[in-house]
Amino acid sequence: MSVPLTANKPFPSTKNITSDAYSLRVISSAYATPTGELNTILQYIYQTYFFKAKGYKDIADSIQGIAIAEMTHLSALGECMLALGGAPVYTSCPPAAYNFYSTKYVTYSRSLIMMAEDDIRAEKHAIRTYERMLCLLKNENVKELIERIAEDERLHLKEFENILCKLKS
Repeated sequence: MSVPLTANKPFPSTKNITSDAYSLRVISSAYATPTGELNTILQYIYQTYFFKAKGYKDIADSIQGIAIAEMTHLSALGECMLALGGAPVYTSCPPAAYNFYSTKYVTYSRSLIMMAEDDIRAEKHAIRTYERMLCLLKNENVKELIERIAEDERLHLKEFENILCKLKS
């Protein structure tokens, strides 16, 4: 099993977070949307199969490690959403039970280079999304969690850029 690719520090606790509808709205897009954590988990797991099948076990392990880190992000966001007063429903507007997430949003590329390029775009988008959230959030406890997740996303971007270099050389 791969090791999660995360910054070497713990995630902030959600224990001091209380009901806050505004913060819930701000962070909900990172959860289960076409560009959210759930989507990246599914996309990266899908890709590990192809990299392994093509003989790139080391790259497959790296991508799986990133997927595991994204699972940690999904879990942290879900706990935060509960603490903020919402339910972590797999929709684009949690806690609303409509407009459910669909796997049609996963990028099903079959070219390894295209996969790496898709992942670079996804990580850049995630970083921009989290940075935008940090500008909007007023709740310091939630900001601390979002900054911690963004830190991992920056690591993931570097790893996917390294993967793309390996594939192109």
